[in-house]
Amino acid sequence: MQLYALGLNHHTAPLTIRERVAFQPERLDDALHDLTHARTVREAAILSTCNRTELYFATEQPQHAADWLARFHSLTLSEVSPYLYTYPQRDAVRHVFRVASGLDSMVIGEPQILGQVKDAARRAEEAGTMGTLLHKLFQNTFAVAKEVRSTTAIGANIVSMAAAGVHLAERIFERLSDQRVLFIGAGEMIELCAAHFAGAQPKHITVANRTESRALALAGRYGADVMRLDGIGDVLAQFDIVVSCTASPLPIVGLGMVERAVKARRHKPMVMVDLAVPRDIEKEVGDLDDVFLYTVDDLAQVVDAGLESRQQAVIEAEEIINSRVDGFLHWMQGRDVVPTIRALRLHAETLRAAELERARKLLARGEDPQKVLDALSHGLINKLMHAPTHFLNQSEGEQQADASRMLQQLFNLNSHD
Repeated sequence: MQLYALGLNHHTAPLTIRERVAFQPERLDDALHDLTHARTVREAAILSTCNRTELYFATEQPQHAADWLARFHSLTLSEVSPYLYTYPQRDAVRHVFRVASGLDSMVIGEPQILGQVKDAARRAEEAGTMGTLLHKLFQNTFAVAKEVRSTTAIGANIVSMAAAGVHLAERIFERLSDQRVLFIGAGEMIELCAAHFAGAQPKHITVANRTESRALALAGRYGADVMRLDGIGDVLAQFDIVVSCTASPLPIVGLGMVERAVKARRHKPMVMVDLAVPRDIEKEVGDLDDVFLYTVDDLAQVVDAGLESRQQAVIEAEEIINSRVDGFLHWMQGRDVVPTIRALRLHAETLRAAELERARKLLARGEDPQKVLDALSHGLINKLMHAPTHFLNQSEGEQQADASRMLQQLFNLNSHD
């Protein structure tokens, strides 16, 4: 039985595809049971987030998993196959270690993914699709992620615009959990920012976007409200933090709009993060008292400060992961020989029992105990040595030389030279 990882993520698939293969939480148990129903897949767990959908499973026929993924979501394989990756055994183990450690995330080192992997393992456990292999894999995965985070600086420095935005907002507000956040736009950058700000559990989130369907998809992930772009001016004063990133050729938030909002807020501070190029927020807004306006260049300075140490941490994390992959595969290889070890022990026990029974009969007939013990030991030796001796004698040429070296190593004969 081999381990595999199959899926797609933000590296390989656009949001429109990721949305179509995402698993709704209420359907996850049904999906796990359906995946393992035919028994070609023996163990399975499903990780489904806004940035990735991945199957971790044990099987001898991995090609069936891609077919199943497409069928479950009422898609053809040709629709999803260009975006899929499949990792066998070693690569699968390394992949899940990297995912849980935050090395495969849109934001390197982000901590949320570990909780999502733990939730995937828990759901598989509850559904009864977690066997020995996956149980051991996830145990090792969580240990590796903990080691990476505790022994490297993988999560200590800010290396994304989104994380920098949160960092700058935290300079102004003591607790982001007391603040109301407005996102203008619903593209990938806003999606990333929403994930970061949502991690700080703000009081309320609203998404304003031209395309309502895209705004609804983003808002649904974070329990946010949705509004139209042309209504921003009427409600701007309600928000403490505004993050904007659209493709508009002209500013969406003008100086007059913000002046009215500041007046209505009675000079309560407002953080505005403009990630758009060209700007979404008029430059002059930054001159207003009580408004803290940050642009892409401002955030880049924060990001640059953390890059060097984070890059070193990634190198250290990869070394830890590679080492732990070897350890896990060694355990798997050990499992592969367990049936052989059991068979060997059973064979030896059968021989022992036969010789012991023969010795008891001789003793019952009054035979000399010393002679019986000698016969017992010789009988065991002859029977145990018969198979390897026969194997060596039947070998020829290079095969005999290989057999000889193997037996010398097996019985540690070289130490007696």
